[in-house]
Amino acid sequence: MSQPDWNARFAETEFAYGAEPNSFLVQNASWLKAPVLSIAEGEGRNAVFLAAQGLNVHAVDSSHVGLAKAERLAASKSVIISTEVVDLQDFAPEPNAYGGAVSIYAHLPSPLRTRLYPLLVKTLKPGGVLILESYAENQIGRGTGGPSNLDLLMTCDKVERELVGLETILLQETEREVIEGKFHTGLASVIQYVGKKPI
Repeated sequence: MSQPDWNARFAETEFAYGAEPNSFLVQNASWLKAPVLSIAEGEGRNAVFLAAQGLNVHAVDSSHVGLAKAERLAASKSVIISTEVVDLQDFAPEPNAYGGAVSIYAHLPSPLRTRLYPLLVKTLKPGGVLILESYAENQIGRGTGGPSNLDLLMTCDKVERELVGLETILLQETEREVIEGKFHTGLASVIQYVGKKPI
């Protein structure tokens, strides 16, 4: 989905993916140390949750409309997040800058993942943790959310090939009910990953 489409999606009053955080992130947030980088953050539900846990969070997204909504959500919860409008094609976070990184339903084409994922590993400090949840290739045809382009969907094998340099804490494909706004609703096949940068 291109940036103008994301701006249009996020322009609606309601939150496209809900205002509550992703449940897999909630279950594993204790792994994260500040500061935390959240890519493709959208309307801020996950960044605001992490900020409410006392973490400094830097949220990046291509949609200025989504991030403006994220800042309003943060203000409504009396927390502060930092935001940055970026095209992930050009995004290059500083090495050894973050104690955690979060990629929740950031469905990226494989050439972009090949460029970006090594940078996410490098931006983690030693001991830093990356948390990822994505729709799996097996999500195709379910009609409960996610892209219809196979290249944008993940498998455990893709994670192992593309996120090199982290020690796997958890990697699995599972089916679960995803209830996150009107675009992510229903039984879904997902990839879940937690990886730690060696100390």
